[in-house]
Amino acid sequence: MSDAVEGPDGPNVEEDSVVLDAKGLRALAHPVRVQLVGLLRKHGPSTATRLAERLGVNSGTASYHLRQLGAAGFVEEDTGRGNARERWWRSVHRTTWFNDPELAEREPEAALAYQQSIAAIHTMRTQQTLNGLQTMPRAWRNTFDLSDWALRLTPEETATLYQELAEVVSRYRRDAPETAASAPEGAERVAVITQILPEPDVRTASSLPSGPPEEEGNPTS
Repeated sequence: MSDAVEGPDGPNVEEDSVVLDAKGLRALAHPVRVQLVGLLRKHGPSTATRLAERLGVNSGTASYHLRQLGAAGFVEEDTGRGNARERWWRSVHRTTWFNDPELAEREPEAALAYQQSIAAIHTMRTQQTLNGLQTMPRAWRNTFDLSDWALRLTPEETATLYQELAEVVSRYRRDAPETAASAPEGAERVAVITQILPEPDVRTASSLPSGPPEEEGNPTS
């Protein structure tokens, strides 16, 4: 839900993106805050009460974390909505970039907490899709895919792979609440999640138990 992006090289940051600094990283080092930002980006402005219902927390908790996000510049009050009794919030940015190794070294606990929150959200998204897969229209059910490919690359090649994947994704229509109405008929939100997972400490092939090779890169749809 966060639309967070993390790459091995400097990002081609979009105008409506935020690059995390130390203050921002610490502000997002909490799973509830990451999810709040994600919900506002996905569904548009909302109140603490409505956001709390989506997350399964009480409104006081949601209000507290929204105020913290507001102080850090991730959300702001939507003064054109609501009244004195009902405060509305909106996201300031569309995406979040975090790819500063030096910052991660200076703020290891905050960096780990943020990255773990993103990983947990990705897992939740996958599980939600799996749970609803059998009731989806066949056209959408046939697009679902869970694949992995094992590659042997240098760090430089891995960085190039990431950039090429990002370029492919950037060619397609971005999702935003304000542009949904202008999308072609039949268009729905599609989550594209990329994970590049280095495994430099994996044992060599000669030390692994023998057995038939597993097929990789096969879609499950």
